[in-house]
Amino acid sequence: MKEFDLIANYFATGGHQRKDVLIGIGDDAAVTKVPQGQLLASTTDTLVEGVHFLPGTPPEYIAHKAVACNLSDLAAMGAEPAWINLSLSIPKTDELWLSAFSNKLHELSEYFSFQLIGGDTVQGPLSITITAQGFVPEDNALTRGGAKAGDLIMVTGTLGDAGAGLDILLDKISVDPEASNYLTLRHWCPTPRILAGTTLRRIASSCIDISDGLLQDVGHLVEKSGTGALIHLDKLPISEHLGKNIDDLSTALKYAATAGDDYELLFTVSEEQRVHIETSLASYNIDVTCIGKMTGATGKIDIRLDEKPFDISTLASEGFEHFSEN
Repeated sequence: MKEFDLIANYFATGGHQRKDVLIGIGDDAAVTKVPQGQLLASTTDTLVEGVHFLPGTPPEYIAHKAVACNLSDLAAMGAEPAWINLSLSIPKTDELWLSAFSNKLHELSEYFSFQLIGGDTVQGPLSITITAQGFVPEDNALTRGGAKAGDLIMVTGTLGDAGAGLDILLDKISVDPEASNYLTLRHWCPTPRILAGTTLRRIASSCIDISDGLLQDVGHLVEKSGTGALIHLDKLPISEHLGKNIDDLSTALKYAATAGDDYELLFTVSEEQRVHIETSLASYNIDVTCIGKMTGATGKIDIRLDEKPFDISTLASEGFEHFSEN
């Protein structure tokens, strides 16, 4: 199958069609229209086999994760997804693989109301690059800066599931079948918190998505906001599937505090807004947990367990980072 046949058969049609796409797939470039009063938020992520997903991962899960991590970035900015571009590098034209991958892409397009408007396909090592764009009202964009001392630190959902799911796939840990299914799906199919992000843009003082591990991403908020942070490890939300299958507390805390790929939102709000945000997110069935507070100790992250200082080095990891030796 040649490149243009591949594009025509699997990507040129299907999925959600938006009225703000004036020219889509099939020309040298897409032409789109940004609504009046809206700003355009853009993000790009690349997923590489062996780095972001294991060899042999089902194509529908690769598509889901590639889309979800980009939409999660938009959610962290308070943006609603509109368009994506896809650059796909594949070793060969495997029709079963392409069908499963593109079907999941179109399914997510319908669910989140974005349109695939262009991209590229090449022959090479398996990798997926997506550029996602979305709209956020003027003066409403969330950023990593803006938190103030005294603001509460909150997270959506539960933490550590994706990291545990990866270790299950790597045969590093063993859990019961129900938990194994839940945790591996959390690794393969994270949920981008779009509704949470659009709610937070009117309330939160700062926001980031948890992709490289909670503590590392707390560090980004601290750096950009010029504050410090106090984190209570015993407050971290841990799912029943993770908690009941990990007997060692330090292991469960390591997953929740340092494992990446959860793609939950980490954000700060004033204490006065706590009830408001909890009520607003509950209306979307999104759990939210307060795990600490921003402080005036610039650049310092104070970590405690049961109100006592905790040595983070005992967790052995501080989060994922490309180009590191770990």
